Formats: sequence, structure tokens, C-alpha cells
Amino acid sequence: RPMSDLPHTVVSPADARVLFGSLPQQSALFIKEKFFHFEELLSTDKRQWLSAFDGGDYAVFRLTPDKYHYNHSPVAGQVMDLYEIDGAYHSCNPHIVVSLATPYSKNKRVVTIINTDVPGGSGVGLVAMIEVVALMIGDIVQQYSVEKYDSPQSDLVRRFVKQGAPKSLFRPGSSTVVLLFQAGRCRFDQDLLDNMHNSTAVSRFSLGFGRQLVETEVRVRSTIGHSTRYA
Repeated sequence: RPMSDLPHTVVSPADARVLFGSLPQQSALFIKEKFFHFEELLSTDKRQWLSAFDGGDYAVFRLTPDKYHYNHSPVAGQVMDLYEIDGAYHSCNPHIVVSLATPYSKNKRVVTIINTDVPGGSGVGLVAMIEVVALMIGDIVQQYSVEKYDSPQSDLVRRFVKQGAPKSLFRPGSSTVVLLFQAGRCRFDQDLLDNMHNSTAVSRFSLGFGRQLVETEVRVRSTIGHSTRYA
């Protein structure tokens, strides 16, 4: 898939439908209260990462079963940590998500922490990429490849990952990727933010939010944001 060659950007990790928000705000999306509580999502045992992402921003990418189910690295940087958290396999269908209490923080998931403030990095600080398994998915296979899909690697800690490179493979089914950013380090593209409140679009997110929120279709490796330090 094509990818911009502009430096200091963030790209979509998957073919998905995306929503954005900020953790310190009482967002209409109620991500912190309804979809997940970020401390549980990252694991309460990981205090250093909880502190780093407190008050940050997020992007939620929802893959439907018909989507291409490889995830790609949204940024360039060095992997600082990668860990798996056991859990269940709740559906990530929007209506199920809204009606259940914090299902994303109860599902099995893989968390990858990437430091982008390194030479050749994207310059958006620490980024947490949280791959959430869902109904019908038994695993997330780490398959990082420098060139195409050749010679996949599963041991990513301390490895420099290239932006847009294949990173992992979801088993078939619906699934979700959540990106967490440190406060003030990433500015999401305005057209994507504006579309969330497009009054002429049909929204599947209407239960309990007070106003509709519209997901935007994005393709893997398409730009979704930029570093605030290099604007």
C-alpha cells in the first residue's frame, strides 16, 4: 500500500474504521468509562507505562471480519516492551462494546511500547500499540518483516521497527487496535476529526453518547496524524 514519505507522521496500522479522543476529557465517546479504562488496558502491573500515557490521546481502529488482518507499525522507533495479557474473546461489535462494561480491558491483548524519539524515529514520543483479540480470534502472531513479508521476526524488544512495515497477524474474525499517545505529542489530521461529527453520515455509535460519532474508513499505511514538535 502507498505511504507518504513525509517524516514525523503516524500512519494507520490496519484497514479499519477509526475514532479519536483524549483521555482527560469527558469525551462523548466515553472511551475511558465505557470502552476501556486505560490503566487496565495497559495492565496495572506496568506502572512506568501508566505514568507515561496518563492524560494522553488515543485512536481506536475497528477491523471488521472482511478486512485485511495484518497489522503494520504505525510509527518508526525502538520497541521498549512487548507483553501479552490473557483475557476473554468478547465481540468488538459496537453495540456489544457499548452495552458491556469495559470489554476491551477484559479481552486478550498484546501491548507493544515504541519509543519514537530515537534517530530515524517518528518523533511523537512513546506510542502504545494495543492489539485486542475478539470473537473467533485465538491469537495475535508477531510477524515483523523488514522487507515485504519475508523472514518474519517475533522477538521485537529493543528492535528498531520501520513505519508501515508488517508487524503482526490477527487470526480471522473481528478485532481492534488501540493506539495511545503521550499528551500533546501527536496531532490527528483535522479531516478525520471533523468527520466524527458529520451530521449527514450514518453512525453505528449512537447508544448512550448524546450525539452521534462517525467512524472513518482508513487504509493501512495512510497518514492519520503528525508530530507536534515538527509541525
